[in-house]
Amino acid sequence: MRPDGRSPDELRPLTFKRRYTRQAPGSVLTRMGRTTVLCTCCVELGVPPFLVGSGKGWLTAEYGMLPGSTGTRKARDRAGKVDGRSVEIQRLIGRSLRAVVDLAKLGERTLWLDCDVLEADGGTRTAAVNGAYVALVDALVAKKQLFGPAANILRGSVAAVSVGVLDEVELLDLDYSEDKGAAVDLNLVMTGAGQFVEVQGTGEEATFSRSQLDRLLKLGKLGIDAVTAAQRKALGANWPLD
Repeated sequence: MRPDGRSPDELRPLTFKRRYTRQAPGSVLTRMGRTTVLCTCCVELGVPPFLVGSGKGWLTAEYGMLPGSTGTRKARDRAGKVDGRSVEIQRLIGRSLRAVVDLAKLGERTLWLDCDVLEADGGTRTAAVNGAYVALVDALVAKKQLFGPAANILRGSVAAVSVGVLDEVELLDLDYSEDKGAAVDLNLVMTGAGQFVEVQGTGEEATFSRSQLDRLLKLGKLGIDAVTAAQRKALGANWPLD
């Protein structure tokens, strides 16, 4: 039995509270169990220098953990210095969202996804990807006069989930107490159509077999399907892919 009573193949309760703030065109408070991430999407005129004059847009992400999000206070990033973990995660978020966005149809505009962790209990990067997609859709709908229908910009949906092996049991959507003791830790990003975007898997002072990897990917796919269904339900009439 897991600490919160879930079965090995069960997600934590997942919710998306849309329009959480008023200023950003896309704003979503994402909760996966106790992990809570505020995801916003803003549109900025202009693109990075390497795209100027191309007519093509860009999508990028920033990620950060607020000081009170963890058991001991996390110091704020200062003077442009971002810790290596945050850089890795924000790059993951950007890659994940770019996989389903037709950048050529944005014009020379940048979509900014900002993911701020309010409370961390494992899976902050996966929660950020899941909420960022919902925020992105809402922003595209809000800026329809710039981009046209969101379905013209989006090639699909994207979702993320963690899987791992703890005490020789394969688990879906690990919380912090499970993640810190896991022998194998894997983060999976996939489209709603079942295509892989990213697989991040490591053994923590352990190894894993090909058959274990296959089972973990199968378990992760079950989680991705459940997250995609939750995204679809949260967006309702704004779901862009029907």
